[in-house]
Amino acid sequence: MWWIFWIVWGIGVLIVLAYASVLPFGAPFLPTLRKQSDEALDMLELNPGQLFVDLGCGDGRLLAIAGSRGIRAIGYEINPFLFLIAWVRTRRYGRRVKVKWRSFWRADLSQADGVFVFLIDHFMKRLDKFMIRQSKNHQIKLVSNAFKIPGKQPIRKKGALLLYVYPDTKT
Repeated sequence: MWWIFWIVWGIGVLIVLAYASVLPFGAPFLPTLRKQSDEALDMLELNPGQLFVDLGCGDGRLLAIAGSRGIRAIGYEINPFLFLIAWVRTRRYGRRVKVKWRSFWRADLSQADGVFVFLIDHFMKRLDKFMIRQSKNHQIKLVSNAFKIPGKQPIRKKGALLLYVYPDTKT
């Protein structure tokens, strides 16, 4: 029976490593509440058929809500456990919703209409540069949960949600 201890211990170590390994690339998983998820998608004002991208989709909650609204959605997640949860959660939406197991810093947002992110403060300047590069040929709306983009004013705010538009026409 001692082998059960080692199996449980090994699984625990794998889970801790999977959650800790995301810190150099983004934020730890903190689920967005259902009310905030609905409000974030409402702020983006996306219509069925438009493309929503969740940068760090976690358990896939926003992807599922977007899929239920008829919005095409892509989520990026590097934690393998969360990726699997999101993948399972979004299967019922078929081709409308995709979950990709990779870093969103390599994502192509050239077709995105709306983006959601829940990052931590020290990544927001990098996110701004990333969004500027991604929005050269079209407009992308971005909702950030809780964290402001340095040097930019959100065009709308609802609770902790901040709406930005790229490219920024004010600069």
